[in-house]
This record gives sequence, C-alpha cells and structure tokens, in this order.
Amino acid sequence: MRAIAMMFIALAKFKKSLSKEVVEQNMKDIETDTEGEIKYHGIYWTLGRYDTVVMFEAPDEKAAMNMVLRRADRMEIEMLVAVPADESHPSGPV
Repeated sequence: MRAIAMMFIALAKFKKSLSKEVVEQNMKDIETDTEGEIKYHGIYWTLGRYDTVVMFEAPDEKAAMNMVLRRADRMEIEMLVAVPADESHPSGPV
C-alpha cells in the first residue's frame, strides 16, 4: 500500500545572479526529482524576498530535505509543510 504523500512549499532565493548554467542545473535537478519521489504541483517566479515558490509532494520529510539539499550550493531555501484546510475544521487541523 502506497503511503499518503506530504505537501510542501519551498521559498527559494538564488545566492548568485541567475545564469544559464544555474538554470540548466535546476532543470536537471527537477528532472531527477520527478524520476524519483518528488511530484511538482507548481513552480512560480516571484517578486519580493524570494525568487521562486515551489509546491511539491514528497513521501516524507527526508525526501523533501534531500530535494532541498541538492540545491544548497546555489539557493537559500525555506521549506514549509503544507496541511490542507478542511471545511469541517476551518480553524485548523485536528
């Protein structure tokens, strides 16, 4: 039986100026992630404190951390666990 995946939100800021090489490495990492345990739900460029916001699924925190650590040389990433809101419990998870 497959375990229910966890949802995560990653807030990322590039450590250096964006270059062709950095973009190519990120694309390779995304390809590697999707061949493994990570399922992306959205990758967004943003204005403000962070350069990108990424919504993804992973089977557990360890898989999510491995995804983040692969990018540690070129990005500062803050990762959040996302808990779906439930109409029957609007004040938060029970």
